[in-house]
Amino acid sequence: MDAVDDSDPKSIQNIGSAKECLPECRGQMSHDVMVAVSPEIMDVDDDSVVKHSTLTNRQRGNEVTVLPAKLDSLSIHQLAAQGEVSQVAAHLSKDSSLLNKQDEQGFTPLMWAAAFGERAVVDFLLDKGAEPKTIAWERESALTLASSGGFVDIVKSLLGHGVEIDTYDWNGGTPLLYAVRGNHIRCVETLLAEGADLTIESDSGYSPMALAVALGHKKIQKVLEDHILKLYKPPT
Repeated sequence: MDAVDDSDPKSIQNIGSAKECLPECRGQMSHDVMVAVSPEIMDVDDDSVVKHSTLTNRQRGNEVTVLPAKLDSLSIHQLAAQGEVSQVAAHLSKDSSLLNKQDEQGFTPLMWAAAFGERAVVDFLLDKGAEPKTIAWERESALTLASSGGFVDIVKSLLGHGVEIDTYDWNGGTPLLYAVRGNHIRCVETLLAEGADLTIESDSGYSPMALAVALGHKKIQKVLEDHILKLYKPPT
C-alpha cells in the first residue's frame, strides 16, 4: 500500500471528489445557492463536518431563485445543476436533443443534476428518457458524481435504471471508492447491497477498506467489515 500523507489524509492521490472535475461554469449562477443541508437530503455522517450542497431558493422556501433574465442566460446543464425543473422542461420543449447533450467535459444535464443533488431534476430527466449510462470524457458517470456527493436517493434511482455500478473513471475511483472517501455511509451501504465490487483498487492502490482505514472513517470500516463477514458466512 502506498504511504499516506499524514498531514492531509484526504489528499490521497487519485481519489479526489468526483465533483472536483466539473467545469467552473457554476460561477455564472447565483452565488447564494450554496447552503448546508440536513442528513435527510444528503448522506452525512453525524460525526463528520456538515457537508454542503446546492439548493435553490425555491427549495429553501423563498419565492425567487434567479432573476428571469439570468435564467435565460443559463444553459440546460447549468439549469439542471441549479434545480430549475420548469426551465429545463422549457428548454426540452424547444429542442428535445438537449436531453442527452454533452457539454465540453462530456457531462449531460442528468450528470449535472446528479452531481449537485437535484433529485427533482434527476427524476424529471429520467422520466423524459435521459440516458443514465452516459460516460463523460474522463469516464465520470452520473452514479460516480452522486456517490461522491453523498446523494443516496439519487444513487438508488440511478441503480434502479440499470447503470454500471463499478464504472472506473480516469481520476482513479469507482462509485464505491468515492462514497468511502466522502464518508457517505448510506451510499456505501446501498452500493454494497447492490453488488459493488470490494476488490477494485484506486490507481494508487487503495481498496475501499484500505481507503476507509487511511482516512479514519471508522463507521465505514464497520459497514465494510460487516459486509465481508456476510459474504463469507456459510449458508444455513
